[in-house]
Amino acid sequence: MKNLNPLIIFQSDAQLLEGPVFDLKNKLLYFVSILDYIVYCYNPTTNEILSVQLDSPVSCIFIRDRKKVLVSSKKGFFKIDFDNLTKEFEFQLNIPTTVRYNDGIEDSEGRLLIGTMGYPEVINGLGNVYSYFNGGQKTIITETTISNGMAFSLDNQYLYFIDTPTKKVAKYKYDINSGDARFESYVIEFKSESSPDGMCIDEAGMLWIAEWGGACVSQWNPINGEKLRDIELPSVNVTSCCFDNLSNLYVTTAESDIKNDKIGSGLFYIELN
Repeated sequence: MKNLNPLIIFQSDAQLLEGPVFDLKNKLLYFVSILDYIVYCYNPTTNEILSVQLDSPVSCIFIRDRKKVLVSSKKGFFKIDFDNLTKEFEFQLNIPTTVRYNDGIEDSEGRLLIGTMGYPEVINGLGNVYSYFNGGQKTIITETTISNGMAFSLDNQYLYFIDTPTKKVAKYKYDINSGDARFESYVIEFKSESSPDGMCIDEAGMLWIAEWGGACVSQWNPINGEKLRDIELPSVNVTSCCFDNLSNLYVTTAESDIKNDKIGSGLFYIELN
């Protein structure tokens, strides 16, 4: 596939940039540096980048209002206000001390879905995916290893989910009334050396997947498992992606040990339209 010349927005010496999420209403982008404990707010109109640092690994951002977000960290969920660069502890789930949060998503009813993984050591099957709503939590997917990409089908009937070491995308029947998820099938399988990481869904219901070790973000049809195209990036470890209000892509990447890795950790913008 033709290289669409991704534009580098932000470059960092961070080990692991992740979790981009776009506030469509206020036109702001949020992302994290997991192991630096930093949460970023980027304004595409002014190019201003703000940051707030917590005191443990951060991973997943849930938008609450203009410049106000909820972020998961090893020590719990914190409210961050980028207007005054403050942070405030909100709550913590009942999870083992041997895990940290990783990827997550909010459903259309306001439930927070969040996956865990072993930390500081990744251990097979130690993680779960939890659902949190109105002060209560429940486990909806069990025995995961590295919970990553989550995306809802356009009709909210299915949850697509990536447990990275499986190199597959799973489809779960999702009950929007109860918040329960029931495994149905694997719909995509990676047969190359790269592994699926973060994920988002476009207006046509196609999945866009960041390829860790693949130096690209790729588009897939979850109905037949066909890979439709990929877009190259100058970083080997591509971690996640999201769409903005113009249906263009923001993509985060992480550092690698590969000599021809030109950028390492960065935030990129890809104009698809």
